[in-house]
Amino acid sequence: MASLASTSTETPEIRRLLIVRLGAMGDVLHSLPAATALRLAFPEATVGWLIEERWAELLCTLPTPRSGPRSRQRPLVDRLHVVDTKRWREDLFSYPIWNQIAAGLSDLRAANYEVAVDLQGAFKSAILARLSGAPMIYGAAQPRENVASMFYTHPVITRGAHVVEQNLSVAEAVVRRSLMIPQVQLPCDEKMEKECELRLAERGIENFALLNPGAGWGAKQWPGERYAQVAKELMKDGVRSLVNFGPGEEDLARGVECKSDGAALAISGSPTQLIALTRRASLFIGGDTGPLHLAGALRVPVVGIFGPTNPVRNGPYGTRTIVLRSPNSSTSHKRRSDPDEGILEITADQVISAARQLLRSSRG
Repeated sequence: MASLASTSTETPEIRRLLIVRLGAMGDVLHSLPAATALRLAFPEATVGWLIEERWAELLCTLPTPRSGPRSRQRPLVDRLHVVDTKRWREDLFSYPIWNQIAAGLSDLRAANYEVAVDLQGAFKSAILARLSGAPMIYGAAQPRENVASMFYTHPVITRGAHVVEQNLSVAEAVVRRSLMIPQVQLPCDEKMEKECELRLAERGIENFALLNPGAGWGAKQWPGERYAQVAKELMKDGVRSLVNFGPGEEDLARGVECKSDGAALAISGSPTQLIALTRRASLFIGGDTGPLHLAGALRVPVVGIFGPTNPVRNGPYGTRTIVLRSPNSSTSHKRRSDPDEGILEITADQVISAARQLLRSSRG
């Protein structure tokens, strides 16, 4: 798909390329196929990524330097640039914050990027792409926030129903040819991988499903007691359930654990630990949230429980999937605290049936 600003079909020579996708977890994961395609198209180029600090582990393990030769610990990018826009907003008029912003922008501009690709489509991501100093900036012609397109030198008419496909079409405009969706590679911390193996072995856990009852907002959240029902049924098949939870979700996860009669175990950790754990899961069950998209990126089979968000655009991608969504759910991104009426129509029996179907196909 060509940019509106270019009709040439010859692949350009790009030596320094910046990807801008600040967050959140699922959105970063949905950007990885496009970023990987760009890396493959320009194997010798220096590729940087501008990202929020809290999501940096999706690109680089914590002990690893954030710039230098690529490795299993930082497989995709040569340089990682991190920001903390939440902290900036909370204390914008603080002298230390201004120093931090100035230092970050100086480091970003010092990389001399020739091209910046904004895969977020927000005002803040677009303006950061412009502040990088890159003379060419690519982004969707109809971004999530319309004002963002004002900062693009190369607006792109995107194609595809799924956001992964839309991101790839932006990458195609940079490369000026069609691209295949590649398999992505996530960071691998050998120490954390071994620790994960040890923790599972100590608990006698081999075959397990990863359940994720939390969600970005209440309307996307399937009831916790139904996850407990699912865990009890899967235990009859010899599949233990581990209940992942993030900040603020401990009570929800403990509630699932308590109601599962010992079939489920609540567990939490850093993004790097979650990557290691998800690699080993036989199945993932959850709603439209970051850990679901992590499972998809790692090719773990997924039962997706969807309510107000549209799985055609935001569903799990690249793995064997069964998505459950009521016809009575209408697409909305309003951050309502009450569960979507449609998501409440999805029964535990439906989820159990879908889980067993995917587990059977994996064993077959």
